[in-house]
Order: sequence, then C-alpha cells, then structure tokens
Amino acid sequence: MQAIFAKLLYEMEKYRDTVLVTIVSDQGSTPRGAGSQMLVSARGHIVGTIGGGAVEKKSEELALELLSEKRSELHEFYLHSNAKEDIGMICGGDVTVLLQYIPGNDAVWNALAGKLLELIAKRKRGWLIQRLDGGVPALLDEEGNILAGVWNEDASPFQKDGNVLAKEHFSMPIPIGERAILFGGGHCAQALTPLLNSVGFRVTVMDCRPEFADPKRFPDAEQVICGDYLRIKDYITLTDQDYVVIMTNGHRHDFEVQEQVLRGPYAYVGVIGSRSKAALVNQRLQEAGVPPESIQKVHCPIGLPIKAATPEEIAVSIAGEMICERALRREKSGSTAHGCPMH
Repeated sequence: MQAIFAKLLYEMEKYRDTVLVTIVSDQGSTPRGAGSQMLVSARGHIVGTIGGGAVEKKSEELALELLSEKRSELHEFYLHSNAKEDIGMICGGDVTVLLQYIPGNDAVWNALAGKLLELIAKRKRGWLIQRLDGGVPALLDEEGNILAGVWNEDASPFQKDGNVLAKEHFSMPIPIGERAILFGGGHCAQALTPLLNSVGFRVTVMDCRPEFADPKRFPDAEQVICGDYLRIKDYITLTDQDYVVIMTNGHRHDFEVQEQVLRGPYAYVGVIGSRSKAALVNQRLQEAGVPPESIQKVHCPIGLPIKAATPEEIAVSIAGEMICERALRREKSGSTAHGCPMH
C-alpha cells in the first residue's frame, strides 16, 4: 500500500489521472485476496499487483478504458468456465474488483494519500474506505475519526482486523506490519532483518554487546537496543502480536531470553539451534516452571527444512516459517483467506 500511494501522489503532482484497482471480494481459489491493489495510469500498470495473469491483464485493459471515460466501475471476474465472461483462468474462484478513477487534480484523494502515508510512516493504524460507486473516499484513524475525505456512518464495524465489504463501501486496514523481535545481532540477524522488512515485518534487534547493537549494522530495523538479556522488560514490552526470534551469542543467553519470553504473551517464538539443544533447554525450562504448553509452541530448530547453511540461507528459512505462521494466524482470526496461488 505504501508504494502504491506514494506513486499515486507522484502521479497527482504531475496532474495525471489514474485508476486504483482493488480486490474487494474473493471466493474460492484465486491468485490474490481482498485488499490486493495496483495502480494504472495512461501508460498502463505502474505499481502493485492483484495476482498477475488474466485478472490483472483484463483489469489493466478495463482501467485504461475507464481512464478515457473518466469513471469508476465494480467488475466481477469468474475464474472458471461460465457463459458470462471467460478470461481463460480455471482457478475455480471468483474475484470482484473496484476500479476507482482518480483525477489528477482531485484534492480529496491528494490529501487522503498524504495522510495515509503519514500513518504508515508513524506505524499508526487506520482505515481506508472506498465507495463501491466510485464516490468520495475516507480515511479514518484507529478510533474512527475522519482524517481525510467524507464519512457519515458508524465506524464501529471497522474496529477489528481485516477487510470489510459492505453494501455500499469496502474498507481495509492500513498495514503497519507485525513486529519481529530479534534477540542477537549476529550475521543471521543482519541477513534476516532486511528480508523480514521486505515482507511487512517491523524489526527490532536487541543484543547485550554494544558493538553488535549498532543501528548502522541494521539500517532496515525499526529499533536497535543494547541491553541486558536478564531484564528484557526494561527495554521491550512483548504483546500477543509479536514474533520473537532468539539467536544470541550463546546457549546461556538463549535460555535467559526464552525463559522470560515464554512467561508472557507472544505470537511466535523461534530459537536457533539443534534438536539436541532444544531437548536440553526444554528440560531446563520445565525445571524453571515454564508451562509445558508454552514450551511445546517453540519452533526449534527454527525455520523451514530447506538445508540452509549460510546466514543468508538461514534467513530465508526463518522468514519463510514466519510468513507461514503469520498467514495461519490471520486465517484463524478470520481476517483474511489463504491467497497463495501455489497451494
């Protein structure tokens, strides 16, 4: 969303009309789910994706028509054999897209795009609301206050995670990203930080060694902390939305961090190390009184089994597992459907 609205502002500075294409509904097997967006100008598709393939191509063609006609449209694509419109895809689902025409001189959209980018930069939650008829949009903050546009309806339905499709509008949360906390600032953390940042995680790195807890080593991290592993609460307040990766400079520190983390809320905990190390540490955790159900949730060895060896490969393995766990949590909460086109 950040790249799309930054590009939208750029296009509007040049007074170029655009069409914002948003998937507002998906059923069955589809390349991308609701909330996926792309931006189209007179030059064609310029940023974002709604899944590639025929849906994206047809949406781009339709967007170009709408640009010339200066109007918006709600369009449904059938990804299976049907008599109404066959676009050559047999995924088996249906996709409804909103093609929102945005004039290059539209003051409301210009202000909204600027405010939305401010929210993302400050990691503040909010809601983008688009009218299905292409009318005036709105941007709300987390409390439902209007930041830009027009909104006269009850904001309470939007105070939850996930997209909301109503009779006359589609709303989607402003993505601020889940927080990933890396304990340990070694080579693996250096490789993992930019990778996690690129897939939507906000990364915090903590190390007890000043030379490793150096912000210059982690330009993609939101926060870098130098602190005592025995006093995590003095530096970080963990929540049930946090993804924790433990890979300090020694088994003792790993245990110290793990014991504290498992006594509080978290979304995911992964610890680097072998199965034999996991068995030893688990025994110590039990002796320390950590609940068995918490110990069983730990991912150790961390990462997907792709035979990773280098720090860069290990980072890919860990990031892949975290992406999967994040998707499973989102599905469980009902905030989004599984959108992977490969499974």
